[in-house]
Amino acid sequence: MNLTAKNTLLGALGIEEVEMKKERVVLSMPVDERTHQPLGFLHGGASVALAETAASIGSILHVDMEEYNVFGIEINANHIKAKRSGTVYGIATPTHIGKSTMVWEIKVVDEEDELICLSRCTVGVVPKKK
Repeated sequence: MNLTAKNTLLGALGIEEVEMKKERVVLSMPVDERTHQPLGFLHGGASVALAETAASIGSILHVDMEEYNVFGIEINANHIKAKRSGTVYGIATPTHIGKSTMVWEIKVVDEEDELICLSRCTVGVVPKKK
């Protein structure tokens, strides 16, 4: 799968794919003016957007996209450490893969593998209307 980022939140935040497997999705995101909050630190909402994107992509890899859509239905995040610059990585691994829901754990880490944010995201699997 190749992320289509043009004219999306992914493009605006600079999110890019690193690894795309059913059991592990890794995305990168710069920590710069696009992802800062007003005081110059990584915005918690940007970390959450990275986390939900990684969980959603992981969910897509588990379903037939001709038959189903996937949507984030719940997400939480604990912001552990501040970051001013560089790159962060969202690493999503599945906790539960079901027919109608999936639950993912997402660790947002920096270049030194320091934990920046820990998130859990529940994704709904919804049959497409025919």
